[in-house]
Amino acid sequence: MSPAEIDVAVHRQLGELVAGMRGLQDSIRRIEEGARRAEDKAARLVERVGELEASVSTIGAEVAEMRPVTDDVRRWKLMGIGALGVTGIAAMALGVSFAEAIRRVVFVVMSKG
Repeated sequence: MSPAEIDVAVHRQLGELVAGMRGLQDSIRRIEEGARRAEDKAARLVERVGELEASVSTIGAEVAEMRPVTDDVRRWKLMGIGALGVTGIAAMALGVSFAEAIRRVVFVVMSKG
């Protein structure tokens, strides 16, 4: 090979090496950008999970505060149903007594007349 041919071959090989290096640099840059985007997404996800945990703990505390009130309302409802039953029985007894009193008054008036 002549020195001119050797220069051309070396020049071509150097060009191929430079092109390969540029390709590797582009690949590394894309990988770094992808990793950066993944880290950003992970950071946003961590923030969202933290917010959800705070919301869930707040809701849990509020439900715990509501439980005694709910139990009281249930108790009042049961007491109210019992009171309605007693009132109904008392009203029925009063109605029967009132009807019996009227029947006796009518009987007395009719027997005198």
